[in-house]
Amino acid sequence: MRQADVEDGKKPGLTAAEASEDGELKKRLRSLEQENEVLREAAAYPSQANLRLGGSPR
Repeated sequence: MRQADVEDGKKPGLTAAEASEDGELKKRLRSLEQENEVLREAAAYPSQANLRLGGSPR
């Protein structure tokens, strides 16, 4: 009953469509955060290799 009232706009809350979209957006955000972390680590790798080898940063 409560969800039907939400769907009809009689009570506040997320509709089924909004809840579904919210879930999809949260999944996408997690995926993008993981991709960002991988890219951050990949970008840091060359500088870490230079430090270990004692090489010049140039």
